[in-house]
Amino acid sequence: MKTFIQNGDIITVPAPAGGTVSGKLYKVGAFIGVAATTEAADDPVELKLTGVFELTKTSAQAWAVGDLVYMNTTSGRLSNASATGLVLVGAATEAAANPSAVGRVRLNGVSAPAAAT
Repeated sequence: MKTFIQNGDIITVPAPAGGTVSGKLYKVGAFIGVAATTEAADDPVELKLTGVFELTKTSAQAWAVGDLVYMNTTSGRLSNASATGLVLVGAATEAAANPSAVGRVRLNGVSAPAAAT
């Protein structure tokens, strides 16, 4: 196929302001992905856009399998509660207790604004 470029589950983008830390979730434009490496701002970084990752969540929340998961782009914390200013990033693949520091999330690869509540 002459038009095929790449699979697209990993893309290279300029690292966002503040740079990246390997294994953390970042939003770059509409893309949501986990950084493969630690990079300075504007340096190239590979983001893994799809797959299941164990990521930092709001501790005082219980998650159920299939809950939509939203990111606070300032703190990087994930939430299963939709609120203005958060962006949809994926869905929980396992239940997570209240309290717990992390949850497992299947990433969508692109963000969408959370519904206003």
